[in-house]
Amino acid sequence: MSAKPISRFPIPDINELPEDMRTLMLEVQEKAGFIPNVFLALAHRPAEFRAFFQYHEALMERASGLTLGEREMIVVATSGINQCTYCVVAHGAVLRIREKNPLLADQIGTNYRKADITERQKVMLDFAVKVALSAYEVNEVDYETLYQQGFSDDDIWDIGAIAAFFALSNRLVNMAGIRANDEFYLMGRLPKGRL
Repeated sequence: MSAKPISRFPIPDINELPEDMRTLMLEVQEKAGFIPNVFLALAHRPAEFRAFFQYHEALMERASGLTLGEREMIVVATSGINQCTYCVVAHGAVLRIREKNPLLADQIGTNYRKADITERQKVMLDFAVKVALSAYEVNEVDYETLYQQGFSDDDIWDIGAIAAFFALSNRLVNMAGIRANDEFYLMGRLPKGRL
């Protein structure tokens, strides 16, 4: 386990946090077996913590034309492009689990264009990366390309919103030096009980 600090900013004592934040963290710990460092790192700014995780849930867990795995593909691809180790590692773990594929997250995080995904998913990730890096260049050709792959306007909004949210997250995590939990690195790589 790494002895490096979680963040360059203060990490509050979980027992001194507001009840709603502490409850959320303990629920996540119960489910995952640990508290992701991003929760601890953002906890020193309670209003931002709440807004961040509420928007995260609205984007990543609601009913959508995108699968849960495809949403994680967007996070991993754009985070790789933005050089955000935390998000590639943490969401790569979630992607491995959601897609039941131990190889896919590494492929997408390094070069999604060569990953073992469908043409439709490559088009989705092309758009997501464009939004993450140069949203000002998005044009009607991009929409037409997505429509041809069967994406609806609602799906396109989801792709763009996830890419934009995680572009913010990537920059915040990189700025604060938030380190990924060691536990994320092995999640979804081996069958349960083989770690």
